[in-house]
Amino acid sequence: MTSRRGRMLSVLAVASLVLGACGQSGGTAAPSDTGCVAGAASGAQIPETEGGKFNVGMVLIGPHDDGGWSQAHYEGLLYVCENVPDTHVAYIENVPEGADSEQVFRSLARKGFDFIIGTSFGYMDPMEAVAAEFPDQTFLHLTGYKSNGKNFGNFFGAMEDFKYLAGMLAGSRAKADGNPKIGYMATFPIPEELRLGNAIMRGVKQTCPECKMDVVFINTWHDPIKEKAGAAALFDAGAQVVFTGADTGAVADVAQDKGKWGITYDHPASCKVERCLTAPYWIWGPEYARIAKSVKDGTYTAGYEYFDANSKAMGLLGFMEGETPRKGVEDLPEADVKLVKDTLATMLQSGTARFDIVFAGPIVDNTGKTILPEGQKLEQSDLDQFPNAKGDNCKTCMYWWNDGITAELPKLSN
Repeated sequence: MTSRRGRMLSVLAVASLVLGACGQSGGTAAPSDTGCVAGAASGAQIPETEGGKFNVGMVLIGPHDDGGWSQAHYEGLLYVCENVPDTHVAYIENVPEGADSEQVFRSLARKGFDFIIGTSFGYMDPMEAVAAEFPDQTFLHLTGYKSNGKNFGNFFGAMEDFKYLAGMLAGSRAKADGNPKIGYMATFPIPEELRLGNAIMRGVKQTCPECKMDVVFINTWHDPIKEKAGAAALFDAGAQVVFTGADTGAVADVAQDKGKWGITYDHPASCKVERCLTAPYWIWGPEYARIAKSVKDGTYTAGYEYFDANSKAMGLLGFMEGETPRKGVEDLPEADVKLVKDTLATMLQSGTARFDIVFAGPIVDNTGKTILPEGQKLEQSDLDQFPNAKGDNCKTCMYWWNDGITAELPKLSN
């Protein structure tokens, strides 16, 4: 299976280290809104722990200020720093997946970090290996599916809810513009990206039943040049609105140039230009603080945790409390905007919206095959896994494209 959020660079050559401590200075980075200050160092260094503190280390796949995925996690780490007493936090950025990341996790554990967080799919197996070597420390992996039930847990959330809502907006915008074509710039051909693409299309169908969606895979999570090229290819093929699964706001920048619309991801900062319609985004801080407190107190149970919209750990830019819809939403049909708002309100009260709304049957794929009959729902394993994956227990599995998607399925590795 292809790794998540990786750039295949040598960590010993390019990893940047940034340390942060509550109420402490010592570097060039600006203080966060919470009062925590991040200091900086470079090279292949590993941070020191602080005696008498609860030490939390985070490993990031990209830059901490990328305006997307890694920045959202970085801000969550600072939230932990401020809200979990006597805590020292540190992070390492630009760490590629695979063997290189295993070295970093092992080094953090040897230094004595109590709680170590890995924020990318391809960190899963390396973290699992290191966790077995250090049973007295706790490891938390984001976006995967493995856990040892002891000191290695897994954690992610139902972003498909908010991609579905964004799909409603995209369908409405495309229909209003007289061009019922959507684009999805996916990253790697993994279950997560098919899940989110299908959620987008299922949302699109609510406001634009005739809409179609093209898909391209760019095989990177953070590469502004490739992201711009992928977005341009979709726009040039006729798409009116293009989604990104990657980390930067490149898709909106290209939309701005072409007079069309982009939908960014991960962080509100990704959606700056006028032609950015909205952005589904993450709010990691409260969830990280909740887990960190339980680790510190010795009450954490390592397992598989997948939060839904009622966690308040995700948002849709322009539609959350205190936010104003983006300019591209202002002239959409009132009924469509109301549908988005009403669906969001229902989701925010639900711990199962991913099953009850986004992926409730009937589901028909782009070949006309019924994937799930009316009245039935997918299970969590169906969202997370391809068929015949190692240790899979899915029944329906996430290996289908929803009706309206023009792409072929990626080939499965043996």
